[in-house]
Amino acid sequence: MEGLLIHAVVREIAGHLPLRSLGWAFPDEGTAALLLEGLGNLVLRYRPPHPLLTLEPGRLEGQAKTPFQRLLEARCKGRLLKMEQLKLDRVVMLEFEGEKGFVDTAPTRLVFELTGRNANLILCDQEGQIVGLDRPVTSAVNRFRELRPGLPYTPPPPYQKLDPRTLQAEELEPFVGQTLSQLIKNLDGVGKELGAELARRAQLSPQTPLNPEHLPLIHRVIHSLVEQPGLQTQLTEELRQAWEQEETEALRKPLREALRRQLKTLKARLQDYTRAWERLEEAQRLRHWADLLMAYGHSLPPGPVARLEDFSGQPVEIPLEAGLSPIQNASNFYARAKRLEANAEKALELIPATEAQIAGLERDLDQLEQLPRQTLLEQNRKIKAKGPQVGLRCKSPGGFEVWVGRNSKENDLLTRMAHSEDLWFHAQGLPGSHVILRTQGQATSLSDLLFAAQLAAYYSKARGEKNVAVDYTAKKHVWRPRKAAPGQVLYTQGRTLFVDAELPDS
Repeated sequence: MEGLLIHAVVREIAGHLPLRSLGWAFPDEGTAALLLEGLGNLVLRYRPPHPLLTLEPGRLEGQAKTPFQRLLEARCKGRLLKMEQLKLDRVVMLEFEGEKGFVDTAPTRLVFELTGRNANLILCDQEGQIVGLDRPVTSAVNRFRELRPGLPYTPPPPYQKLDPRTLQAEELEPFVGQTLSQLIKNLDGVGKELGAELARRAQLSPQTPLNPEHLPLIHRVIHSLVEQPGLQTQLTEELRQAWEQEETEALRKPLREALRRQLKTLKARLQDYTRAWERLEEAQRLRHWADLLMAYGHSLPPGPVARLEDFSGQPVEIPLEAGLSPIQNASNFYARAKRLEANAEKALELIPATEAQIAGLERDLDQLEQLPRQTLLEQNRKIKAKGPQVGLRCKSPGGFEVWVGRNSKENDLLTRMAHSEDLWFHAQGLPGSHVILRTQGQATSLSDLLFAAQLAAYYSKARGEKNVAVDYTAKKHVWRPRKAAPGQVLYTQGRTLFVDAELPDS
């Protein structure tokens, strides 16, 4: 990506700073998207060889997929205060304010190097020391600088070129007699594509020798290129399709796994039914032994095995349970035979229905692979809608759904059901309800926060008191310690509101 194109994106965003960050999304292993309030997604595609910086409308999705992305999500928090480009080089620096809470998140600086095959994303602390990066650079790879955690960040080597943003007409005079392409090579931030665009606007060939009459026109064209580069910096259609395919597969995966779990269960049941049916022959043998013991048991000598002739004169050996008489053994054989016969009869009824269910699930699995994205979205929503509807439910002034747990089990369940970006509320240091404000990362007003906080205070031991402290944080910062009872949690990055422990007016 060329320097002037980067400059156009930075200029557009810099005019709105500072901006509240609504969180990170990671569409793939080489892309991070920062959702900026009111602007959309700032997309940083940082894997070589074609890095990209652009603004994308809507909301991109995707969980962190690499350790570096998880570090980025944890450390780059708070408002985006500053975004600047080094000269017109392909290096952009973003400064984040950090967050205050029980565990503060310190301010950070994110360096994005869009340098082709050497593209990289580097996370630094406020002093410029590298905290983490996508690809470490050793001295064996780059003689000028080394990039790895713990070292101070060193920018790419300096260079001297004409700055198109401040270029004066007289600065072009040394290029009289040289070709337009030679001038383009000396313009900062102008590469092959923008050079071709400059030549097109000037209606000159790159090989045209420049004379003094060309200079005013070229000066105007260069400034027009700064103001409006004219080339697209949006995501390519191929990249959009790749992300859409990845999202579609992510939607398909839980549905596929659910069907496979059901299929596995039904196949295991079918095996059990088949074995039960096959044991019908064993039931017949047990019943035959019982009949023989009832007929000849009075004349059998004691011992672990009864040796006698059956009703057709064939010799038979019957194992006997120690301590029981032949008649008692016969009674046990009759009981076992009856159970086996009942199981076989039940299996005979269930085998056809189970086979039909298995065939239906296998058809569903085949059809699932062909379903479009919209249908998959609807099916996932239906599955979520069928989940347990527990706790009190109401709406905040801003229209967000609010969940209130009424006991420890509901507290535990509602907190586990909440989205990672929902807000979790609890009266500070007191037994009470877990309250979930279902924002899913969207911006909330103070009235929404106070509404949820009042519910948390009211449904606690502080009911009726004034100026009750209520802590809140994103649900992703709340966890249940190992072996803790339901509803007992720990949390970090909390903030505190002081409210009266009364039901909200609305």
